[in-house]
Amino acid sequence: MDDETRDRLIGRLSLEQKVRLLTGATTWRTAGEPGIGLREMVTSDGPAGVRGEAWDERRTSVLLPSASALGAMWDEGLVEHLGGLLAAEAARKGVDVVLAPTLNLHRSPLGGRHFECFSEDPELTGRTGAALIRGIQALGVAATAKHYVANDSETDRLTVDVRASERTLREVYLAPFETAVEAGVWLVMAGYNAVGGTTMTASPLLAEPLKGEWGFDGVAVSDWAAVRTTEETGRAALDLAMPGPDSPWAASLVRAVKDGLVAEETVDQKVHRLLRLAHRVGALEPRRPRRVPATATRDTRALLRRAVSAGTVLLRNDDVLPLDPAELSTVAVLGVHAASPRVQGGGSAGVFCSDVVTPLAGVRARLQGRARVVYEPGPAPGAPPAALDTDRCTDPESGAPGVRLRVLDAEGRELYAQRRLSGRQLEPDLPPGARTVEIGAILRPHQSGEWTFGVGGFGRMTLTIDARTLLDGEFPGDTDDPAVVHVNPPVHTVRTVLTAERPVHVVARRELVPGRGRATVVAAAPPQPDPAAALEDAVRAARHADAAIVVVGTTEHSETEGYDRTGLVLGGRQDELVRAVAAANPRTVVVVNSGGPVELPWHEEAGAVLLTWFPGQEAGTGLADVLFGLAEPGGRLPTTWAASLSDAPVTATRPVDGRLDYAEGLHIGHRAWLRAGREPAYWFGHGLGYTTWEYAAVHAPAHVTAGEPFTARVTVRNTGSRAGREVIQVYLARPDSAVERPERWFAGYATVRAEAGRTASVEVVVGPRALRHRSEADHGWATEPGPYRLIVGRSAGDTRWEGMVTVT
Repeated sequence: MDDETRDRLIGRLSLEQKVRLLTGATTWRTAGEPGIGLREMVTSDGPAGVRGEAWDERRTSVLLPSASALGAMWDEGLVEHLGGLLAAEAARKGVDVVLAPTLNLHRSPLGGRHFECFSEDPELTGRTGAALIRGIQALGVAATAKHYVANDSETDRLTVDVRASERTLREVYLAPFETAVEAGVWLVMAGYNAVGGTTMTASPLLAEPLKGEWGFDGVAVSDWAAVRTTEETGRAALDLAMPGPDSPWAASLVRAVKDGLVAEETVDQKVHRLLRLAHRVGALEPRRPRRVPATATRDTRALLRRAVSAGTVLLRNDDVLPLDPAELSTVAVLGVHAASPRVQGGGSAGVFCSDVVTPLAGVRARLQGRARVVYEPGPAPGAPPAALDTDRCTDPESGAPGVRLRVLDAEGRELYAQRRLSGRQLEPDLPPGARTVEIGAILRPHQSGEWTFGVGGFGRMTLTIDARTLLDGEFPGDTDDPAVVHVNPPVHTVRTVLTAERPVHVVARRELVPGRGRATVVAAAPPQPDPAAALEDAVRAARHADAAIVVVGTTEHSETEGYDRTGLVLGGRQDELVRAVAAANPRTVVVVNSGGPVELPWHEEAGAVLLTWFPGQEAGTGLADVLFGLAEPGGRLPTTWAASLSDAPVTATRPVDGRLDYAEGLHIGHRAWLRAGREPAYWFGHGLGYTTWEYAAVHAPAHVTAGEPFTARVTVRNTGSRAGREVIQVYLARPDSAVERPERWFAGYATVRAEAGRTASVEVVVGPRALRHRSEADHGWATEPGPYRLIVGRSAGDTRWEGMVTVT
């Protein structure tokens, strides 16, 4: 559909109809207009899976590894394939727009949403994001690059004003979005934050460089409820205000146009872009069928299993991995996360996945009939109680597994009732007159002792056990953050003693308060074992095993949207557990289940350390493939890991007087570590495989022309005993530069595979962007002529070759 046709369609619309198209029709849908053949378009959160329009645990989704795991793959082909899987899921759920990828950076290790972002580096983030975009959009589903821009931490994210220089923004934080536009992304989402004093939904950055210099021809959409004004955002280059129908645009924007405060031509330009998007996703007549192939469940699971091993990073290996099943008679699997892993991060990106393979299940399946697997949870990691589920509860009315959800009016009369599968109900249906949400269940305790119960939500909440009131209070809340209000409301806990196998009737209620959402959570946790005894049991199991596998990690409330982290220490006594087990068994493998960096004070004591991130639904099968050598751990760190938070050069996430200064400028991630002269625990790009490599030769041009790419040809030899994959990384440095530069910076990579004893060569392309810098004096790009150091290696801290390239 050409511009002229879209202009004709716009000419048939009244001002009111045009503005209605620019405001969400519902939480997840855009408005349709039958008069011009336009249907509603459906959006859905999607970085790790496509949830669809509702938070409904009965509508399950395929769950991919977290974005940080995708960033660790250094494999654009595989990421593109996973993007195709997201598109297939979108088609299955009737979704037109997937709200992914997230292109913000791992600026500080304390960022609470690292699991949803790819890496610390703009080049790696851009390339990974572009691959996911290509995979999604190849099948006629729109991808969304978010959150534009500098939305890199969670503290005060609705109001924080980020201050960064023009050069810092252009070279670091805007760079991944530029790559996304080059990849043809169809939407860009403006974040909640401000940059340089202007909120992003009204920012001039939406016009330049996004739509002007870069030529972005898609839709600039707000983050949900990020539009807070009418005229300022209406005049800006924002095109779509979500959600709706209540919005600062809607009728207010119509009045602003009629009063001459916003030009109608500006509205027409926004509608023009919306219609282009509608045509691309098949929402505008004549409609195109989606090009989504049917995917067998077996093929999907095989892809997700491969993704787990591809993103798993082997940080350390003292000749312990891979484990040979033929040499094992007993294996100890230890840690709460082994049986209850974190497979995804918390917040708006969450999905309901019904078929998770745990690490314990994966190990048991691999060793079935070969070796005995002993499991001990060890000390509890200090996680909050989990929501009621079908394993522990039945519906009081039907007796079927699950809970009873009821909605009551002001007099306590039932307006709505339904059996549900979870005590976490984020979007219960609210008929007219709804005043109270109630969740009830029959809980059958599997052990005696003091149980912990919790109720999540806002307003007045009560909790009764067998009609005995344990909690009754007002909980007004102190945040407007939608991730907290609508997805992760605070849970207030109480304790009571229960007797094993004696059922109790649990009833929780929350009164609905304007502006506080409707999310209601009822949770329960059994008595915690004595930490010392649990630790002793785990150590005993490790001592009598041929190998020990310890799984440790973060909790749902330590890595989640809406909150930054306060430290990098693993919760509970997990560090103590690892140290004790490693001392008891030299063949100890530690599996770290976190979305972002954590401190590993014991890493040199363990026989091997694997990082699995949040690995998605095939967590256990993919991990078992790596543990027992069916697959090589393919991951490389996308982010530098500190030995201690105090060592990290950049940590600030808390604004001062509303402002967060990016005072470090260009120097984040490995750049900051190199500038500070500090040694981290593990560098950006680090990751071992199951073989070893010799860097035999590098051929690169002596002279290159500014503004043009060049190629370095690298030859490596597999010096190990099995086939493997190597990630060859190229860095640049500019000695005696006339402008400030990092000590060295990442410029590109390529991967190579070779059989044992074989030699292979690969070309690493270094794009012209790697050599240029932003001139703030000229507000343009410049490339400094002269010599540059070309550095080839295995990580930012493990370099194998250096040479010189002269730019002319």
